[in-house]
Amino acid sequence: MASLNTNQEKSGVFGRVLALPKVLKKKVLGICRLTKEIAQDDPRKVIHSLKVGLAISLVSLFYYYQPLYENFGLSAMWAVMTVVVVFEYTVGATLGKGLNRTIATLAAGALGVGAHYLASLSGATGEPILIGAFVFVQAAIASFIRFFPKVKARYDYGMLIFILTFSLISVSGFREVEVLEMAHKRLSTIFIGGSACVMISIFVCPVWAGEEFHYSIAHKLEILGDFLEAFVHEYFKPQEGESEDSKGDSKDKSFLEGYKKVLNSKSIDDSLANFAKWEPGHGKFRFRHPWDLYLKIGALSRQCAYRMEAIDANFNSDIKGSQDFRSTIQELCSEMSLESSKAFKELGSSIRTMTRPSSSDTHVANAKSAVKSLKSLLQSCTRKETDLLSLIPAATVASLLIDIVEITEKIADSVNDLATLTGFEVVDTDKSPKVPSQSSHCECDEPVAKTDHLQVVILIEESALAVSDSEKSNVV
Repeated sequence: MASLNTNQEKSGVFGRVLALPKVLKKKVLGICRLTKEIAQDDPRKVIHSLKVGLAISLVSLFYYYQPLYENFGLSAMWAVMTVVVVFEYTVGATLGKGLNRTIATLAAGALGVGAHYLASLSGATGEPILIGAFVFVQAAIASFIRFFPKVKARYDYGMLIFILTFSLISVSGFREVEVLEMAHKRLSTIFIGGSACVMISIFVCPVWAGEEFHYSIAHKLEILGDFLEAFVHEYFKPQEGESEDSKGDSKDKSFLEGYKKVLNSKSIDDSLANFAKWEPGHGKFRFRHPWDLYLKIGALSRQCAYRMEAIDANFNSDIKGSQDFRSTIQELCSEMSLESSKAFKELGSSIRTMTRPSSSDTHVANAKSAVKSLKSLLQSCTRKETDLLSLIPAATVASLLIDIVEITEKIADSVNDLATLTGFEVVDTDKSPKVPSQSSHCECDEPVAKTDHLQVVILIEESALAVSDSEKSNVV
C-alpha cells in the first residue's frame, strides 16, 4: 500500500510538471488579452505610459550627462523620484501633486535651514537636543493639521512632503557642513522634475480631470434614464409572454444593472472634482468652474440610484402581490417612469453638449402631474381593498417612483443653475420651423396681400355702416 501511494504521488507530481508549460502559456495569453482590452478600451492609458517614460528619460539626463551631474551630484536622483511620484493620469492630479511637492519642499527647506542655524547657536551639546525638539514639534503639528477636512482633501500630500523634507534637512544638516547648498540642490532638482511632469502632462495629449468629471456626470444621468425606460418594459409586461422578445429582454436587463455604476461613484467624483480645481482654464471650462454643482448633481444621482436598487430588489423578489392592482397603477407608473427617463436623458445630453435643456421642465411637470393622480388612486384603492398585504409590493414600487420624480426635479433645477452659471448655449428649437415659413411668405408676397386685405375690410365696414344709416333715414 505504501509503495502504491508513493507511485501515485510521483505520477501526480510528474503530471503537474508536464502540464506546467500549458499553464504558463494560458496565463501569458490571458495577460496578453487583458492588455489588449485595456489598450482598446482607453488608448489614452497607453499614451500616458509613454509620457511617463519620456519624462523619466529627460530628467535622467541630469544624472547621465557629466556637466549636469557635476552641478547637482547625487541630488539629481531627486528629479527622477519626483517624476515617479508626481506624474499622474490627469493634468489636475499632476498639477496638484507637483505644486504640493514644490511648495512644501520650499517651505520645509527654508524652515529646516533656519532650525539648523538656531540649533547651531546653542553649541555642540545643545544642537542635537534643539534639532530633535524642532523635528518633534513640526511633525506633531503637521500631522495634526492633516486631519482637517479641507487640508486632507487638497493638501495632504504637501503636508506629508513638508514633514519629510524638514526632517531630512534638519537631521542631515547635523552632519553636513553646507546645509544651504544641499537644500538648494534638492529644491532645484525637485522643481525640475515637477516642471517636466507638468509640461509633458499639459502639452502632450492632455487628459483633463474636469472634462472627465463633466462627461461622467452626464453619463450617470443617461444611465438613470436607461434604467427607468427598461424598468417600464420589464415590470409591467405580461408574465405569460416573457419569452416572446428574448433579445429585448436581455437588453433591458443589462440596462437594469446600470445603476450599480452610479452607486459606487462617490470617491471617483470627489477625486475628479479635487483634481479639476487645480487645472487652468481649458476649452469650455474656465479656471473657477462650478465643480461643486457637479458634486451636487452626482450626489442626487446616487440618491436616485439607491431608489432604483430598492426597485430592482422588489422586482426580483418572489412576492409579486396583486396583479390586478399592478394593472391598475400601470399607466400612471409607466408615465412617471418614461417622463422621468426622458428628463434624465435630456439633462445628460444638455450637460454633455453644454446647451440649455429645452423640454426637461415639461417632462418633469408631466411626471409630477402623474404623481398627483397616482396618489389619489392609491388612496382610493386602499379604501376599497380588504387584503392590504397584496398591495404592498406594487405600492412600494409606486412610492419609490414618486421619490425618483422628486429627485428628478431637484436634478433639473441643479442643471439649470449650472447652465446659468457657466453660460450654456441656448438652442432655440422654435427658430427651425419658423425659418421656412418666413421664406415662403417672402416668395409669394403674402404679407403685403394680407395688409391690403385688412385695409379693404375696414373700408367695406365703413361703407356698410353708411348705407345702413341712409336706409334708416329713408325708412323714417
